[in-house]
Amino acid sequence: MAERPMIAAEGLVKRFGATVALDGLDLAAERGTVLGVLGPNGAGKTTAVRILCTLLEADSGHAEVAGYDVRTQPDQVRARIGLTGQYAAVDEYLTGRENLEMIGRLSRLPARQARARALELLDRFDLGDAGGRLAKGYSGGMRRRLDLAASLVAAPPVLFLDEPTTGLDPRSRFTMWDLIAELVSGGTTILLTTQYLEEADRLADLIAVVDHGRVIASGTSSELKDRVGGERLEVAVPGADDLAAAARLLARAGDSEPLVDRDGGRVSVPFTAGTRGLAQVVREFDAAGVAIDDLSLRRPTLDDVFLALTGHAAEDTVPSDTPDHRGEEVSV
Repeated sequence: MAERPMIAAEGLVKRFGATVALDGLDLAAERGTVLGVLGPNGAGKTTAVRILCTLLEADSGHAEVAGYDVRTQPDQVRARIGLTGQYAAVDEYLTGRENLEMIGRLSRLPARQARARALELLDRFDLGDAGGRLAKGYSGGMRRRLDLAASLVAAPPVLFLDEPTTGLDPRSRFTMWDLIAELVSGGTTILLTTQYLEEADRLADLIAVVDHGRVIASGTSSELKDRVGGERLEVAVPGADDLAAAARLLARAGDSEPLVDRDGGRVSVPFTAGTRGLAQVVREFDAAGVAIDDLSLRRPTLDDVFLALTGHAAEDTVPSDTPDHRGEEVSV
């Protein structure tokens, strides 16, 4: 008998007034893997995380975490999960060590054990030297590392990371990636939501692409890229007026309809003619009077996948009208 997934959601539906945040969402993550949930702001990623963490109740559908029903067994679920949200939730007027000790005590660890766990995690997350400083003096990357450490105080088997690297500089982002990989190698199951395609490509064992509250495609990174095709010819043009002309020219040169990235000023198309065919493409663009800023032949990326599936780039944002408990605007 196959082991049940550590995270399982079937047909989740959630509405906020006229806004449909989730529209029959299905997700599954096996033990000791990373499930990457990829989508733009407003796709439903954070709403799904809140339901799985028992912070919201779905209007319909079923979800389990670590074998427990999130609706009927919320206490058992909470005892087995950690959560790092989109913004670092640390007390600025406590030191890094005090933040972690507080979480330990709230998790019912004895005082001595909470202190030992705090020191262990500070060391693990390269915060040992800063553990005695107030958190308000931490950099953004340090706060995110402290926030992730806080979610691990009780050593949960399941960890939810909701866009954990948003706003970090590249160095801090790479550090977080290494920490996440280390956790998974130790057996932790992670659901990672992200807008960063490179992040999903590097970390996720399985990727679920979400748009308008539902999964529109899922698979490994390689499987999703195979859906777009083999090598792709990509052309960047200097102005928006050139995009339509470039698309027409590439439609003749390629093997299917081209994808147009209007924000990036690029057009791409599956291309089997190889490097020898590039010269002909350049001649045709020159004859049509369409300037080329850049031309490349490459493998598909998750950017191509997302653009092909949704018609827009993963970084596009969708305004949300879903209020949180304070009546503010938040992403769903």
